Amino acid sequence: MGGPHSFGQLREALPTLSAKVLTERLGGLTDRGLAVREVRPGFPSRTTYRLTAAGLRLRPLLAELYRTGAALSGFNP
Repeated sequence: MGGPHSFGQLREALPTLSAKVLTERLGGLTDRGLAVREVRPGFPSRTTYRLTAAGLRLRPLLAELYRTGAALSGFNP
């Protein structure tokens, strides 16, 4: 949610998620109009992903789900 990120940056931020699953999730988000995949010209080309306005509107819900899950598991960030 912090702006555009490359696939590599997302992999670093989510080390327990396999590349295959990340690819599938990003595809699902883009298919549903919640994220946009942007390919920048150049060599090598650089692909970034960013949330759309619809994706950003989910932020409060996702934050609350995270807080609830953390509270139920006893995790305190």
